Amino acid sequence: MTVQSTITGKGQTTIPVEVRRALGLKPGDRIDYVIREGRVELAPRNLRAADLAGLLGAPPSGESLTLADIDAAIGEAAAHDDARISQRARKARRPAR
Repeated sequence: MTVQSTITGKGQTTIPVEVRRALGLKPGDRIDYVIREGRVELAPRNLRAADLAGLLGAPPSGESLTLADIDAAIGEAAAHDDARISQRARKARRPAR
């Protein structure tokens, strides 16, 4: 589909109705302008975080986690990563034999 619009002296333009319909844009929606190789793409930003609920389906284990469980898992992973990085740094500081 190719449609045109005109840029005003203030640098504004109206997004043609065909484009708004194709992208599902409504008043108040946000859009991103993506510049690639001398061209501009419009990417709608009209999804809310709540719209993404269930996008990935059920957890592989079939068990849902609470926020506390998720926070604990992130903390454990960060502690493990910190220990790994610290150990690597200590080894790097040791003089060669």
